Amino acid sequence: MALEDAKTQIDHAFTREDLKGPSFELTFGGATSFLRRKYSKDLTGVDIAVTGVPFDQAVTNRPGTRLGPRAIREASSLQAPDAPYGWPFDVLSECAIVDYGDLAFDYANVPAFPDALTDHIRGILQAGAASVVLGGDHYISFPILKAYAEKYGPLSLLQFDAHTDTWVDDDFSRVDHGTMFYKAVKSGIVDPATSVQVGIRTTNEDTLGVTIIDAREVHEKGTAAAVSRIKSVLGDRPCYLTFDIDALDPAYAPGTGTPVWGGLTSAQAAYMLRDLAGINIRGGDIVEVSPPFDTTGATAIAGAHVATEILSLLGWRMREEAKA
Repeated sequence: MALEDAKTQIDHAFTREDLKGPSFELTFGGATSFLRRKYSKDLTGVDIAVTGVPFDQAVTNRPGTRLGPRAIREASSLQAPDAPYGWPFDVLSECAIVDYGDLAFDYANVPAFPDALTDHIRGILQAGAASVVLGGDHYISFPILKAYAEKYGPLSLLQFDAHTDTWVDDDFSRVDHGTMFYKAVKSGIVDPATSVQVGIRTTNEDTLGVTIIDAREVHEKGTAAAVSRIKSVLGDRPCYLTFDIDALDPAYAPGTGTPVWGGLTSAQAAYMLRDLAGINIRGGDIVEVSPPFDTTGATAIAGAHVATEILSLLGWRMREEAKA
């Protein structure tokens, strides 16, 4: 029983011996790894590695997303130790998951950062695990995608966001959180014809052929219609899911660098992520959580739930492939 276990279980981030199963710790105590998973640099037998990238070089307005990974981990400790709600399986019990810690990089040597991150993710993939990344500003998706494309070839991108981030920028040395998907498409590592951006509500005349499901369409047609359209575009191609927390309306996630009104509700995001079960997801990230601009912690809580849903999407796909 959870209440009985809570009397003896503490600091499972360090003390747990296995990589599967729940952790019945006091929500207000214990080491705050993501979902109380074990901290480990050993990826032997690991299915999914959660890792943080505390980087915020290129936020347009409000900095602070370097503090996102820490806040998301802390917020995740508030979640119940039971199976994620709405899923017919428990990813925490069926998949071996570790908290791989954070990327180490020289904050004063920004040009070296992208390659450091690509190498970090490359190591996770070479070990046979998938990654779920806690960011960090949205630029981090570009170096991550490079590592994934090395393994899977050009990927489909599923992006939840207020912005397309495909504004023209042919200077590939620039570290910019608003142009990285333009560069990803131009680099050939993202296939725009099989990619989707959801929740968009800023103007960009050239979307490079990516399918846009803007926030108004989700509000007016509903989440089921959005999910159906997403699945039809993605097909069964390997895809990478990136979730910018500003996909949510500022009422649900005020702690972000670039808030835009008229966004998705947390309920809409939850329903869509859950109903996307079965897509050929290979990895994902949650970015732009900026704790200094949300004293309530609601944004970090949303970020933690998004990361949990990405874990579940990955686990469900692994489960189905194991049956095949």
